Amino acid sequence: MLSRRGQINVEALDLPWRFAPGTSNAYDKVLNVSGTISFSSAENIHAHKSLAEYTKKYPISENAFSYGYCTMGGARLRDVLAAHMNKYFLPFASVTAENILVVNGVTAVNSMLAFSLADPQEGVLVTPPIYGRFELDFGNEAGVRIIYSSSGVDSLDRAVVPLLEEAFENATGGGVKVRALLITNPSNPLGRCYPLETLKVLLRFCSKHSLHLISDEVYALTVFDSGEPTAVPFTSVLSIDLNGIIDPNMVHVMYGLSKDFGAAGLRLGCLITRSEQVQRACLSIGRFHNPSGMSVAIATQMLEDETFVTRHLNLCQQSLRAAYHHTTKALEPLGIRYVRGVNAGFFVYLDLSPYLPPKSCIGQGANSQKLREYALAKRLLDNGVFLHPGEEHCEEAGWFRLVYASVPTDTLTEGLKRSVLPTEIVYFESRAVVSILTTTLSGLTWDRPLSEQEVSVVGDANAD
Repeated sequence: MLSRRGQINVEALDLPWRFAPGTSNAYDKVLNVSGTISFSSAENIHAHKSLAEYTKKYPISENAFSYGYCTMGGARLRDVLAAHMNKYFLPFASVTAENILVVNGVTAVNSMLAFSLADPQEGVLVTPPIYGRFELDFGNEAGVRIIYSSSGVDSLDRAVVPLLEEAFENATGGGVKVRALLITNPSNPLGRCYPLETLKVLLRFCSKHSLHLISDEVYALTVFDSGEPTAVPFTSVLSIDLNGIIDPNMVHVMYGLSKDFGAAGLRLGCLITRSEQVQRACLSIGRFHNPSGMSVAIATQMLEDETFVTRHLNLCQQSLRAAYHHTTKALEPLGIRYVRGVNAGFFVYLDLSPYLPPKSCIGQGANSQKLREYALAKRLLDNGVFLHPGEEHCEEAGWFRLVYASVPTDTLTEGLKRSVLPTEIVYFESRAVVSILTTTLSGLTWDRPLSEQEVSVVGDANAD
């Protein structure tokens, strides 16, 4: 009945832990106190009230209901996005509206780039840990493979280049043509920014092998003052003088309003590229990815209001800073290790490896690391909290991304109530995370072998 690719995608819906479970049993302090609290979706809910209050002030123009108003974002939004990029990303050469395509989300940008830069079964190189949904974004429609290099938890150091060389050679030797290197800057899931020198060596690596460099910069303006002494300021690849390093036509930036502005529901993303060929290739399939006129109207109004942008970004950054500090201050006395040097994003990257079941409970097969993480995630889920296992493809077992900005302030537990001080009430959801984790992990024992069926959970594709 289905095409081969359709059947492959259908089968992927049933892969264990591919999607987030528990969405039909979400926690509610009144209606469902025993429901699941998920800490996997990277949203900043602290931004929503500011956005809602702002949009109430401005009626949507009747023009927004026409095709032409929003095709590839429309001229007005591209103009104001160019001004936004020039102000905050400090590009070496000014960004113009002609360099920008606006579509219905950064996920759509990924899919368009996959379709335009690579053929089916060709590859895009990444350094884990990294955002796990790239496999879907590049693979589901275009059939492009994500090629993972070896790396430790710190994939932002320039020392990663030899590992990229090895992965490139292995892929090529195995008959897979690599078309691009994809990075997230600031890093998802590490919450850290790439040093300038690392960006330069990555650009040189791409030039050496005639690869495109795709930089996902959707968290660029989430950077906050974390007080971490090793934190690195954000540097966009747009700000680098590429002369003598790489052909500027091989460098592409992705941006959107879902993270910096907390406006994921607008479903707006953009591609910034100086390559006319890439622009035209993406434009040829743009009709499948045009944004909504309503979203374009709201985004245009917001970005044209510089006073609002400044105030709103400050609010988002301050809320992230507070939530980050509440989370880490609670983690440290418990001895739970996490990646340091964080100053961006919505998450901390936790080392829960001491709580993994011993290998004797799982076995020594090729999937043993994955199954151990599944087992811990299943135990957490059984106790009402969801952390996504293996999502970021870290080589070291036991690392989980914990999103501290996505939980509403009414997700309380009795343990949370006992740990919250009055001055912390705005950000107590981060305490909820630690409270539930502590309750679950403190009494954790693994006393018998576990089967793959026992530790596997099929999630809800509609949740992602």
